[in-house]
Amino acid sequence: MPIRFDWTFDELRNLYDMPLLELVSQAHGIFLQFHPAGEVQVCTLLSIKTGGCPEDCKYCSQSSRYQTPIKAQALLSYEEVMHEAKKAVALGATRFCMGAAWREIRDNKQFDEVLRMIKGVASLGIEVCCTLGMLNDHQAKRLKEAGLYAYNHNLDTSERFYPTIITTRTYQDRLKTLDCVEKARLSVCCGGILGMGETIDDRLQMLLTLCRRNPHPESVPINQLAHIPGTPLQNQPKIPVWEMIRAIAVARIVMPQAMIRLSCGRVGMSYESQALCFIAGANSIFMGEKLLTISNNPVDIDEGLFQVLGLKKRPAYANGAK
Repeated sequence: MPIRFDWTFDELRNLYDMPLLELVSQAHGIFLQFHPAGEVQVCTLLSIKTGGCPEDCKYCSQSSRYQTPIKAQALLSYEEVMHEAKKAVALGATRFCMGAAWREIRDNKQFDEVLRMIKGVASLGIEVCCTLGMLNDHQAKRLKEAGLYAYNHNLDTSERFYPTIITTRTYQDRLKTLDCVEKARLSVCCGGILGMGETIDDRLQMLLTLCRRNPHPESVPINQLAHIPGTPLQNQPKIPVWEMIRAIAVARIVMPQAMIRLSCGRVGMSYESQALCFIAGANSIFMGEKLLTISNNPVDIDEGLFQVLGLKKRPAYANGAK
């Protein structure tokens, strides 16, 4: 199958509306053309600076605008981060992601310390990813020089629905950050969140924005909304797992080479549900007790998942050069 960057909304809608088993079958066939069967990358996500964010993202436990259970904490020390990274490697993680609750990167001592952390974690031989908010060309270049492999900056949803969820930065701000990441030759990690009250068309418009980028993002996280007490979306209804599976399958078909990451929302999902997500094209999970501040499946549960399904852990840098 050729890689395309000219998908239309109608094409994505037609894919989404296919009978579920046909859609999953098509997506799995495309997955096997580009990826080893049964291989799933294990990632770990650590909050290196928690809470106190000035933005108003309505889903986020770390926004200073909402009364959530999360309390602001200072930047972790280099030693604390290296300890967590070594634990992640011992669990089989080949990608270590660090997140800071910043609106944007500032050129200060904290950024210098993050660059030091990146160098340290990269020396362990694993992929290093960061999500630190908006950045500029110079900052992206410094991250690359420090050894960063990937930068995460999610679109979250469609451009139409976006202002309903966030008002403190624009959709264009997000796209500009992705352009800076690409320009620095960093791997782009960009996806969204399902279940915030958006329509199916909004989800497909978000995927359309991603699959019309050339190149496609190397990594596409598909998250299910975590219902955080104190946030405006705490009472949003939970979406059916079938909607996650359909979104993953469409993402796999239109971005065949991407890592489709089954991210937030796995807590409470049965092995059977997760197996369908993998068949539909997901090939990465986050392992560990926390996803930033959100509870995740216990490690032994995920080890059991790999054993039952016969999954293999994907090595670091499998997509090419560092």
